Amino acid sequence: MNGPGMPSATILVTVPTLAPAGLDILRAEGCHVIFTSRDGGVQEMLQHLARGPIDGVISRTLPFGVEAFAAAGSRLKVVSRHGVGFDNVDVATATAKGIPVLIAPAANGQSVAELALALMLAVARRLPARDAAIRAGEWDRSGSGLQLSGRTLGLVGYGGIGKAVARMALGFGMRVVVFDPVAKPEPDSAVEMVDSLERLLPRSNFLSLHVPLTVQTQGMIGKRELEALPRNAVLVNTARGGLVDETALLAALASGHLYGAGLDTFASEPLMPNDPLCTRSDVVLSAHMGGSTDAALDATARMAAQHVLAVLNGRPIDRAVCVNPEVLKETCS
Repeated sequence: MNGPGMPSATILVTVPTLAPAGLDILRAEGCHVIFTSRDGGVQEMLQHLARGPIDGVISRTLPFGVEAFAAAGSRLKVVSRHGVGFDNVDVATATAKGIPVLIAPAANGQSVAELALALMLAVARRLPARDAAIRAGEWDRSGSGLQLSGRTLGLVGYGGIGKAVARMALGFGMRVVVFDPVAKPEPDSAVEMVDSLERLLPRSNFLSLHVPLTVQTQGMIGKRELEALPRNAVLVNTARGGLVDETALLAALASGHLYGAGLDTFASEPLMPNDPLCTRSDVVLSAHMGGSTDAALDATARMAAQHVLAVLNGRPIDRAVCVNPEVLKETCS
C-alpha cells in the first residue's frame, strides 16, 4: 500500500474517535485517518466520502447504505465493522461492487457477555428501582427478587459471546441450555444443546439473545415466543433490537407473564425518552454499550484496523470474518 512513490491510504472512521490500539496501527502504516463528528452524522460521513478518495472505512453505528457506496466511488476497497454486527451495512451493494465487509468477532465478546450477566442481575434484583428509592429517601426492604442459582438460562446463539455468558452463568450455579443450529456440541460440556427454539423457550427462566440481525432473525422473539417462556421469566437482549417485537414484549410485561427485561439494543436507536419501555420499572436499559469497555474498545479497534490494512495490502484474510466471502480473492485464507 505504501511502497516507494505510492500515496498513503485514506481511512474514514464513522465516529469521532478510534481507540489508540487501532489508530496507532493505521498511522504506523502511513494512513491518513478522517473522523466523523458526533453532530455531523450521516451527512458529514457522505461529504467525506464524496470529497474522497477514501480507500477504506471503519464502520460503527451510522448506516452505510447505497448512498454511501455511491458517494465513495470506485476507490473504496473495504468496509471494516468495528464490532460483530453488520446490519447497518448494505452488504448486497458491497458485494455487487466487490467490496468485502469484515467483522470483528470475539474482540468485544467478553465485555458484551459481562453486560448480559449484569442485566440479568439488575433485573432479577430490581437494582435500578432499589437505588432510586434510596436516593428518594425511601428505605424499603419489602419485596424480593429472583435468585439466578438453580434457574435455567436459555441462550439463542452460541458463538463467542454466547459461550462467555454460558461460562459465567454456570459459575453462578445456573443450568444452561442452548439453541444454535450451526453450533456443534462440545464434549464433556455442562451446556445442553437443543434443536429448536420451541424446545428452548419453555425451559428458559432467563433468555439471552446472541445472534446477528438478518432477514431470518428479524422479530424472532414475538408474542408466541414470549408466551412460551415460563411465567416470571426474564428476557435479556445485548445483540440487536430488531430481534424482539417490542410491542409484544411490552404486552408480556404488562400482563405479568414476564418478570422483567434487560435491554442494551432497541428496534430504533437512540431510544426516545417517551418510549413506553422507559416507563417500566421492570425494564433495565442501557444505550447499546455492550462493547464499550476499555479492553473491548482497544481489541475491536485493533482488529478493525488490521482488517482494513489486510485488504489494502493484499494480505490473507480469514474468510470467517468476511460477511460476503465470495468477493475475496483466492489468496485469502
